[in-house]
Amino acid sequence: MTIKLVVGECTLNVISAYAPQAGLNEEIKRHFWEGLDDVVRSIPPSERLFIGGDFNGHIGSSAGGYTEVHGDFGFGERNEGGTLLLDFAKAFDLVIANSCFPKREEHLVTYQSSVAKTQIDYLILRRCDRRLCEECKVIPGETLATQHRLLVMDIGIRITRKKMSIRGCSRIRWGALTKDKAQDLEGRLSAMGAWRSSGDANTIWSTTANCIRKAVREVLGISSGRTGGHKGDWWWNVVVQGKVETKKAAYLWLIGSTNEEEKRANNERHTRMNKIRNEDIQEKVGVAPIEDKMREARLRWFGHIHRRSTEAPVRRCERLAVVGTRRGRGRPKKYWGEVIRQDMTRLRITEDMALDREL
Repeated sequence: MTIKLVVGECTLNVISAYAPQAGLNEEIKRHFWEGLDDVVRSIPPSERLFIGGDFNGHIGSSAGGYTEVHGDFGFGERNEGGTLLLDFAKAFDLVIANSCFPKREEHLVTYQSSVAKTQIDYLILRRCDRRLCEECKVIPGETLATQHRLLVMDIGIRITRKKMSIRGCSRIRWGALTKDKAQDLEGRLSAMGAWRSSGDANTIWSTTANCIRKAVREVLGISSGRTGGHKGDWWWNVVVQGKVETKKAAYLWLIGSTNEEEKRANNERHTRMNKIRNEDIQEKVGVAPIEDKMREARLRWFGHIHRRSTEAPVRRCERLAVVGTRRGRGRPKKYWGEVIRQDMTRLRITEDMALDREL
């Protein structure tokens, strides 16, 4: 029986075999080995090959002239059936896995009866795939059939996955919002005057939201919607690199001072480099303050939660009430909902605007 498995870009062929017993005539044995020969030849060399089964032969405890296929860690004395198996493995450049690991006797014996214990079950793979075999042994406590023991082999196959760039939805670049752009955005919205439109509440809201989206996209821009790129060094631009190089130069001047006067002057220069305000660097680089980024993340999560159904588990947690507890000493704790309300008050937005995914 042959099974073909495709795992990623790797194709595995698993063959189950059962060799004739020693007492049968030579014609039956020859027919078995010719059939197994044809099956193995039909498998391309680029595919993985694993053969397992009862071969009714003893390969012996030592290699004895078959060092290419025998790992020198077998069991018992070699007989004719074992020699046929070794010749077959040598002809197809295979290796017998359960002869490649030094084990105690109970982890080598695959067949045990009341009068004898032998090794007749084997797992075989291509010699070029020997490095994939991490372990091969008999589990003494497990019995698959009468007097046969379970023989297992651990195979490690590395599957490489290509990192694909996925096209997503474009979003507004809120991280580019600075004081100057906020003033520009306020002027554009005042000039549009969308809230002075007439109609019912839904019409006014739709008109106002569309005007806000249009103005924000013009001022801040939108992302390409492509994910999967490296985003860890987005801040390492020319301005930041120049600041770092200037600070390195000031430090080299400081440690290279030769007298007290020069050291004092270089120390003042290096100290000034350390006292550049974060706001100045953020304004030159064009990066929003960390507080604004945290506020943006909180509001995004707030909108994500409140777009869910009221019966969702995350929404039920908002309605939980803790009864029978006393508040500890000190200032009351600040809860998440209170922080969200402060954020919306600071940005002068309503809950409906926070729930709008496009804003």
